[in-house]
Amino acid sequence: MTVDPNAATQSWPPPEPERRPGAARYLIPALVAAAVAVALGAYGKIHDPAGTAFNLAGFSSTGAVKSWLATVAFFFALVQLVSALMMYGKLPGPSWSGTLHRWSGRVAFLVAVPVAVHCLYALGFQSYESRVLWHSLLGCFFFGVFSAKMLLLRSERLPGWLLPIVGGLVFSALTILWLTSALWFFRTFGVTT
Repeated sequence: MTVDPNAATQSWPPPEPERRPGAARYLIPALVAAAVAVALGAYGKIHDPAGTAFNLAGFSSTGAVKSWLATVAFFFALVQLVSALMMYGKLPGPSWSGTLHRWSGRVAFLVAVPVAVHCLYALGFQSYESRVLWHSLLGCFFFGVFSAKMLLLRSERLPGWLLPIVGGLVFSALTILWLTSALWFFRTFGVTT
């Protein structure tokens, strides 16, 4: 047996061929989103509403607390939208727009959680009028699509269009949630604390 000293060396084991990411990395976040949305909706429907979940000193009602917290979450969602546009080069922005995007999202989510807890625990999933039905459906959808977005952020080599679409769904759902709750409350009962 003769060995060619000029032959390229091979590594052992031979490198695996590069695999393209499968559809499972998109299917799993979609299934988790559906499971979260359905679980929240089912809990809200079968749970007997308690009427109240929390109240903060200085506010006249739990509706006022919920409306103001939802407004704060919506404000930070607007910051999310603007910082995302900066990150994607659609608006001029500072080099720290990515950090602004991450932290404004964290704050928006943390402020939205007590609102969701109040809605689920105190009010449940209701459908007695179209505004309330849409609010209930979109509340479940929001937390489902938010869960999918968080899972997709950990995926590598996503198509460039995917995160803006999912982020847009999160923002759109939160906007309609705010319109059907906080804005409705302020228009019906006045801007009170």
